[in-house]
Amino acid sequence: MEGERKIRTFHRRVTPKSAGLRLDTYIFVSGTGLSRTQIQRAIKEGKVLVNGRRARASYRVKAGDEISAEFEYYEPPTDIVPEEGDVSILYEDEDIIVINKPPGVVVHPAKGHLTGTIVNFLYHKLINAPGSERKRPGIVHRLDKDTSGVMVIGKSEVAVRDLARQMATKEAKREYLTVVWGDIPKAGTVEAPIGRHPIYRERMAITVINAKSAITDYEPLERYGFATLLRVSLRTGRTHQIRVHMEYLGHPVVGDPTYSGRDIGTITGILKGVSAPVEEILAAIDRQALHAHRLTIRHPTRGKFMEFVAPLPEDMERLLRVVRGAKVG
Repeated sequence: MEGERKIRTFHRRVTPKSAGLRLDTYIFVSGTGLSRTQIQRAIKEGKVLVNGRRARASYRVKAGDEISAEFEYYEPPTDIVPEEGDVSILYEDEDIIVINKPPGVVVHPAKGHLTGTIVNFLYHKLINAPGSERKRPGIVHRLDKDTSGVMVIGKSEVAVRDLARQMATKEAKREYLTVVWGDIPKAGTVEAPIGRHPIYRERMAITVINAKSAITDYEPLERYGFATLLRVSLRTGRTHQIRVHMEYLGHPVVGDPTYSGRDIGTITGILKGVSAPVEEILAAIDRQALHAHRLTIRHPTRGKFMEFVAPLPEDMERLLRVVRGAKVG
């Protein structure tokens, strides 16, 4: 079943704080609950007006602009199921929850994953908590199923809107740790557009077809000759961005089954004769060695900057013990 067809209306006056945002970004961070694709489709169809006139998605909103819109969407036929689950909470107050997401757990319910997600677990927590303004957790950014690390979730409507704005404008800073194949001697930047793979639709790829700009900064922290521990930060937030960019750079993330990180032929080519315990390394971790290590945000109601660090999970600690102890030939 597709769900119940509904119409959602939207009307806002742009504040000076939001001036300069793209029109589609402004609507996205304003708490509509719609995806960027849905918003961009509505703009293209002329269902979004700026001061009573149609505008492009790329229009930069100005303070005082009157934005009105009408969105058609389908209400999901099933509701979120509250479930008891173990969630590692790094920080919590009346507005936000910061968690250390474990690997192997999906963030949001979707087809094939209606239960056992972070949202299911946090929903159970919130509906049983007295005085919580918002009972459903407000997801403002996501991590891949097999990526671990720090995430912030909104508990109030104000928090959800402001956190979404911080993510979209990159006021929020996200830093990752990853182990990649090969030796990377110095810091650098990958700038290459990412879009859906033209053949394998579950994958992303470097492409100019229906792609969006993507920029990733990286810095080596430890070099092992056959692999490198990197600190990575994102200037954009595309699906699978770090994994796709590292493969494009010629240094796929260790253990990544989708982007060459477990492909022996590719790994052998990268090492170019350098002997390394490849099988032992791959046995140490059964997912991509990627961890969201640090998150910096401005608290949505108190205004102060806050930094949260998620310790490495056991499988990445195990991987680092193996690569640090390996002898390079």
